[in-house]
Amino acid sequence: MNPAPLTRIVGAADVTGTPTVLDDLAAIVREHDTLYDWAAEQPQPRAMRGRAPVYVATLPACGIPVVVRHGWHGGVLAPLTADRFRRPTRAPVEMARSAALRAAGIPTTEVLGFARYPASFGLCQVDVVTRYVADAADLGMVLAGLAPFVDGETALACTQRLLIQLASHGVIHPDLNVKNILLRPTTDGIEALIIDVDVVRWDASRSPDETMRANVARLTRSVRKWRTHFGCDVTDARIAAFSDAVTAGLTAASPSDER
Repeated sequence: MNPAPLTRIVGAADVTGTPTVLDDLAAIVREHDTLYDWAAEQPQPRAMRGRAPVYVATLPACGIPVVVRHGWHGGVLAPLTADRFRRPTRAPVEMARSAALRAAGIPTTEVLGFARYPASFGLCQVDVVTRYVADAADLGMVLAGLAPFVDGETALACTQRLLIQLASHGVIHPDLNVKNILLRPTTDGIEALIIDVDVVRWDASRSPDETMRANVARLTRSVRKWRTHFGCDVTDARIAAFSDAVTAGLTAASPSDER
């Protein structure tokens, strides 16, 4: 079991992290004010974007490569709320759910820590730090032909295995889209990971069929939108075949397949 995260007060900020990275995170905030400002100054091995630029850097003392992102609101109120959140923000939830999913054998990125900074009106801003997954690409990039290390069919097969794992544990991702599934090469082949897990709903009593239907509906809708915007070559027939395959795979899965 991973050691519990610790929290340290640094000036007006509070910094939370695993014991391995906490000293690094606290020292960075002390010297650079925010984790995000520090990461933005580092040489970038690759371009990454979310709602805003996402930076890759190596923590100076422990040497762990990390991704640092600044928290931003989405949705219709985003222009008003911007990057200001009520405490405790979603960061502690994301860190806890990441650890729980990984403990259950569901592949996801490892949240190593976060820092919160006071903002106006009693709100706060937040930066989140995750372990960098090298040589990875999201499902959208793969389907658009932008990830030479994996083809679309292999990526969909790996995604099918991930969906079966989620269904077996009752995990619904209400924002499951082609950008929230990450593919990475491993010594055993290609692995699919689920990311942005702060919004997942985990209910072990929910039937696997119900969980699968919810996740597949969201993902296939995202694939169709991605095809419209980026022209990836995934036909309606292929999407239907994928849906049928994951349903059949769930039925055939044995308890040993759930991990």
